Amino acid sequence: MDELRYQTTLLSTKSQQLTNEGKMLRLICDTSSSAFLYVNFERNCVEVLANWNEFFPEIEIKEIKDMNRLCLEVEGQYAPVLRKLLFLEDSNDDSGSGIMRLKDGKTWVECEVSIIYDEEKNPSEKVIRFKNVSKFQSQNDELTYMAYYDVLTGLYNRNYFVRLLADFVRRAEEENSVVAVMFVDIDDFRKINDGLGIIVGDEIVQQFGQFLGDFNNENVVVSHFNADIYCIAIYDPCGSRSVEYIYQAIREKIRHPFLLSTRQEVGISVSVGVAEYPEAAKTTLELINCAEIVMFKAKGSGKNSIQYFDAPILNDFLQNVSIENKLKEAVFNRNFTMNFQPQYYVTDKKLRGVEALIRWRDTDGRMISPAVFIPIAEKNGAIVPIGTWVIEESIKTFAQWKRKYPVDMILSLNISAIQYKQSEFITNIIHIIEKYDVDPEEIELEITESILIDSFKEVTEKLCILRDYGIRISLDDFGTGYSSLSYLKRLPIDTLKIDKSFVDAMLTDDNARIITDSIIYMVKKLGFETIAEGVETEEQFEYLKSIECDCIQGFLLGKPLPEDDIEKILEKVS
Repeated sequence: MDELRYQTTLLSTKSQQLTNEGKMLRLICDTSSSAFLYVNFERNCVEVLANWNEFFPEIEIKEIKDMNRLCLEVEGQYAPVLRKLLFLEDSNDDSGSGIMRLKDGKTWVECEVSIIYDEEKNPSEKVIRFKNVSKFQSQNDELTYMAYYDVLTGLYNRNYFVRLLADFVRRAEEENSVVAVMFVDIDDFRKINDGLGIIVGDEIVQQFGQFLGDFNNENVVVSHFNADIYCIAIYDPCGSRSVEYIYQAIREKIRHPFLLSTRQEVGISVSVGVAEYPEAAKTTLELINCAEIVMFKAKGSGKNSIQYFDAPILNDFLQNVSIENKLKEAVFNRNFTMNFQPQYYVTDKKLRGVEALIRWRDTDGRMISPAVFIPIAEKNGAIVPIGTWVIEESIKTFAQWKRKYPVDMILSLNISAIQYKQSEFITNIIHIIEKYDVDPEEIELEITESILIDSFKEVTEKLCILRDYGIRISLDDFGTGYSSLSYLKRLPIDTLKIDKSFVDAMLTDDNARIITDSIIYMVKKLGFETIAEGVETEEQFEYLKSIECDCIQGFLLGKPLPEDDIEKILEKVS
């Protein structure tokens, strides 16, 4: 009797334990956001648990064979993956998982399988869990998109473009083919951003990028490289995927302005650089660099054009890079010297003064022409410290001459537009003049017409301050840039210099002669002094004298000379 009571109590306890475990399992299932499918192989029964109806509301599964219906609930490409997971019974694999999208096109689910085996290693039970991972998949898609695509245009981004181009290059090497890279840059994009706003600029970048994106295919890759720059890689360029075809399509597109969402119409032009593997470069990054170099060559040649790579362009670029690096060192160490070119009055060939001209011999002992290094200095900002050094060094030397030789003369100094725009420029030059106790009326600043382009009013105000202080103002290279006769009467200038190009041609070209005659006649009527540059022959001198040009400067009467040789001239005339 006691034994029976013991067994009864034991069974009751186990029953209660199973009931509690069942309740706990049910509670876990009810609070889970997943759906579960329980399979019992011994009894060939299937049970669905938890949020099954939220995942598969129309699917009823009672037997193992019914599980095939689930494969119809996912997109076709995922059906084989799901079928393998549903019927996974391999004793060597007790689990598996996969992510797939349901046929609604929006819901992503993770399917995870766990199998229990009996002592003979046969599957006895299986649990399949379905979990909604749409949120995580969306985040993953966003990360993937950000890794490969440019957010603004939807084109490939720079990093992914480099990878795809590398694939093209490897393929071309194996197949002995060609890969072309087009570097496309919107001209004067900064003016669009500054003038119309960055929102307008972004929309132009988007619209143009969408147009270029139409060229994307298995052999053409289009990327938004940076700001207003796009890069296009073409494998085996020919026909509708040739550089010429794409460039002409671009030209046709930008022939008409872009219509923006604000109803504004904005026109653009582009500069394009082209380099090809293997002619221009053997590696991916070198190919991109070569295309970029020739694109800048196109911009430097007037923009709105296409430039193809050739060796001289690369050599020029490398030379400029070398000069730029050496120039930084020269600025730091002040490794420059000054030459001075005499100017003479035409009537009696009396010395008028000298123009200060900078000279630079690099560390290899080569003389680098100012025509080469000054533009580089203007681009990288080195012109400001260089210009300050020239002003101080020249005025210091001039002050020494004036104390040594009783000669009335003028020191002319060339001023860069960038240097002139510095806020402290006027203060600095006045400080240097006073530091060396020089009469400001003996200092002449030569400005070019490029100074006048951006802000005529602001420039004129600065010139008036300098002029009121006593400094003379000379307008250099008149007639070669953006000359406007109307602004001459409004500028506070004393002297106008006639460019060498007119002097060279005035005896052989009727148009050049007429222009030279007219400039001198008009300028004299306005009360300005005239100086003709580049006078090299007696015939030129005599003609300029006949039309009453005031002064000349050139090799005929004096080439640029070092300080000591100028002193010899001053000794003779003092």
